[in-house]
Amino acid sequence: MSSHGHPVASAHTVLLAGAINAALSVIAGAFGAHGLQGRVSDRLLSAFETGAQYHLYHALGLILVALAMVQFSGSRWFSRAAVMMQVGIVLFSGSLYALALTGIPKLGAVTPFGGLSLIVAWGMVAFAATQAGQRDK
Repeated sequence: MSSHGHPVASAHTVLLAGAINAALSVIAGAFGAHGLQGRVSDRLLSAFETGAQYHLYHALGLILVALAMVQFSGSRWFSRAAVMMQVGIVLFSGSLYALALTGIPKLGAVTPFGGLSLIVAWGMVAFAATQAGQRDK
């Protein structure tokens, strides 16, 4: 949240981030399927594919959060969840992409922090939905 009490991300920004991430995840998936096949081990290719899958899932998650932000405009928690989800995408998928492309095993140590960020983001979405539901009563 900014110092003026505004959400850290607008619905427009979150929708844009979701769309960009969705496009990037498709590019990553195609690159993994066509550019990495036979160039990296099956284990590293599987890691890359997992990164691309979770990238797409959470790109769609960002789009859903943007829609929720419009529907429930009073909740700052959706905005916070979107930021945490973007952090999770970068850490989780980004670390798996980097691991697969470089083969440096230590990069895999970042992945659980990305997973935790994604879990926290979904928890924030649940909290925001609960708050919105209470306001509707």
